[in-house]
Amino acid sequence: MKYLVFLGTVRDSTPPKPARLGERVAKACVNYLEQSFDDAEVELVDPLDYSFDDVFKPHFSYHEKDVPEQLDALAKKIEAADAYVMVSPEYNHSMSPALANLLNHFGASLYSYKPSAIVTYSAGQWGGVRAAVNMRTFMSELGCLPVSAMIHVPKAQTVFEENGKFNQEVKDTERWIQYFGRTLNQLFWWAEAAQKQREALNPRKLVSDFKSDPSQRNAPDSDRK
Repeated sequence: MKYLVFLGTVRDSTPPKPARLGERVAKACVNYLEQSFDDAEVELVDPLDYSFDDVFKPHFSYHEKDVPEQLDALAKKIEAADAYVMVSPEYNHSMSPALANLLNHFGASLYSYKPSAIVTYSAGQWGGVRAAVNMRTFMSELGCLPVSAMIHVPKAQTVFEENGKFNQEVKDTERWIQYFGRTLNQLFWWAEAAQKQREALNPRKLVSDFKSDPSQRNAPDSDRK
C-alpha cells in the first residue's frame, strides 16, 4: 500500500515558534503508518521541495513533452498512491493556501477512487479544527473521499519533536497513538478495500474522467432542440 503524506505549509520562519511546526505532525503520521502496517510505503510530500511557476499552470495544461520534470514526477506518485494524508494548519478559519495550491496543480482523476485522511494542527489550543470543515469538501471534489475520523493536534510543539516522535515530556503517548490510529486505521481499511475494488472493476469504465472541457460535467440542456 502506497501512502502520500502532504505537508500543507511553506512557512519556514518564525514567529510563531517553532518554525515548520507542521513538519512534526506530518512526520508523526509517517511514523504511525510505517510502524503499524508492514506493507506500507509512505512518502512525505513537502511543497518546499517543489518549484512552481509564478503564473499558475497545472500539470494537465502542459503539452505532454513540455511538462516540468518535477511536476510530472509528483503526478506519477499521486496516481500510483493508494491513499493520502492531508496535513494542514488553519489560515483564517480555512485550509492552508499552500496545500490547496499544491493539490490544485493536478487533475482530480489522479486522486479519485482512493481515500484520504484530514489532519490539522496549531500552536494554540484549537488544533486547526475549523480548517478541517472545508477540507472535507475539497477532498471530496478531488475524488479522494476523507474517512470519517480526523486528527486535530493543539499545541503541537508540546506533543512532537522535530523528527515526529513524541516529546519526552508527553505522559499520555499511548492515548495519542490510539487517537492517531482511529483515523489512520480507517484510512488503511478503506485504502485496502478501494485497491481491491479498483482491481476487480475499473471505475473509469463506469464513469468517464473529466479531461478537456467543463461542459463534460453539465446536465443536458433542456432548451436545446
